[in-house]
Amino acid sequence: MEKHKAGFVNIIGNPNVGKSTLMNAFVGEKLSIITSKAQTTRHRILGIVNGDDFQVIFSDTPGIIKPAYELQHSMMDAVKSAFEDADVLLYMVEIGEKALKDEKFFDKIKNSSIPVLLLINKIDTSEQHILEEQVQYWQKQVPGAEIHPISALENFNVKEVFERIIALLPEAPPYFPKDQLTDRPERFFVNETIREKILKHYKKEIPYAVEIDTEEFFEDEKIIRMRAVIMVERETQKGIIIGHKGSALKRVGVEARKDLEKFFDKQVHLELYVKVNKNWRSNPRQLRRFGYNQK
Repeated sequence: MEKHKAGFVNIIGNPNVGKSTLMNAFVGEKLSIITSKAQTTRHRILGIVNGDDFQVIFSDTPGIIKPAYELQHSMMDAVKSAFEDADVLLYMVEIGEKALKDEKFFDKIKNSSIPVLLLINKIDTSEQHILEEQVQYWQKQVPGAEIHPISALENFNVKEVFERIIALLPEAPPYFPKDQLTDRPERFFVNETIREKILKHYKKEIPYAVEIDTEEFFEDEKIIRMRAVIMVERETQKGIIIGHKGSALKRVGVEARKDLEKFFDKQVHLELYVKVNKNWRSNPRQLRRFGYNQK
């Protein structure tokens, strides 16, 4: 029998460096939502790539920040767990970046006992001499890391990085069934798709005060019927989400439904409602309900 490789490859870095774009490029499916806003990813999401003789379990994590409230503490706990079970660590930076926003995390990377691939992303936006300066800078900062310039958006050097990851993985049987794409349930992707549309269309604090709860998910042969609630923290936010005569909420629903039909490859009927759940981001019980603080 051929030798089989398997392992966990965890992607960490500052907000907005392209971690979710990279994982989606590896997996070939849109598992992580992608927007131009920081702190888009709240949970640690696994994306599984299978071959005849390998299984790579990629982990997309929230961008590293100094937490200001309970939800952000939970997000940073997800990053800490990514250090604990990694077989290969992908430390992702972008052109012009100097270090992680948390020095303790940066020290962990510099002193890591596991292989670290330092990926300089968004090189399609840079000139060659700047890229060369960046490579030299990071070689001094993290001397134990392998440095790979990439463009996750343009898929440049992604295949080469993937092949290097396979070479570094330990020999092991698969951790998940070979036909499994992720560790998350279907309702999670409904929630994230709706949240992506809110991040896209609303400004300031609104997207960060929102959580989605898919209360109903019924699938039959031809259609999936979903009922989801958009939680906000204040009545004023509820009015903004709904918009004039419901126009803003309708736009979110139409765009989310189209994406969900592509994701599930089936007709979708989506009902959206908005409820006030005061200060849920600072309430440990509510955070546990939404899948955070799962220690």
